[in-house]
Amino acid sequence: MSQEKKSSTQATRMSSVVLLIIFITLALALTALILAAQFSSDLFVAGWLALIGIAGIVLSVYVILQMRRHGSHPNIEAPPIMTTIECKKDGYKNVREFKRGDYIFKEVEPCPKCNEKMMITAIYREVKEKDKEKERSRV
Repeated sequence: MSQEKKSSTQATRMSSVVLLIIFITLALALTALILAAQFSSDLFVAGWLALIGIAGIVLSVYVILQMRRHGSHPNIEAPPIMTTIECKKDGYKNVREFKRGDYIFKEVEPCPKCNEKMMITAIYREVKEKDKEKERSRV
């Protein structure tokens, strides 16, 4: 299984467990509020049960709102895709960001030196230093 799928599954599993805990806390808080209403004759017990119930509801709502705001999805940054353009006549090279419709051996803009058409010779993903270290450690 790829690393992205594994982290996505783990995040989904974690959020399910957190939601289960939140709903259990919410149910216990509501139970405490109901018991507080039933123990209205004993103000001390009713007060503590009401406090526990309200605190549980506030905590549950806060955690749910925080989960919605931050989300459980990891930020996956798409690596930049680069296009190398070369002039076959004088060897001039230019590297630019990939544009939709680029393909290898496609003739594109004229060479700034000799005014001949340049050709796309390579399309590749730019690897960051962190990714290089990860690939080296796998080997």
